[in-house]
Amino acid sequence: MSEKVRYVSDSSFEKEVLQADKPVLVDFWAEWCAPCRMLAPTIDAIAEQFGGNAGVVKVNVDENTSTAQRYGIKGIPTLILFREGKEVERVVGATSKESISRMIEKHVTVATT
Repeated sequence: MSEKVRYVSDSSFEKEVLQADKPVLVDFWAEWCAPCRMLAPTIDAIAEQFGGNAGVVKVNVDENTSTAQRYGIKGIPTLILFREGKEVERVVGATSKESISRMIEKHVTVATT
């Protein structure tokens, strides 16, 4: 796993995601989820690509049920992009690196202007 990807929990979600000063992509996942494991290298690559412009974190839905419930996670993987403490984009299911990049770029550009 990339060192740029952090694991967050129910207790650290607010500080790490909602209070972040840049957009944060949250990967809701679980160990037993095959599509989640397939998406993991893509998430690592996204973290490397966006470096200091956007954060990338993972939330294990089995270990952090209150955060998963709070955001209505029904299927995994679910990727949610937060900006200024609010959900701005959501993708359910495995998707391409390009589509994730485009989703983040829209908000990184806006955040830095």
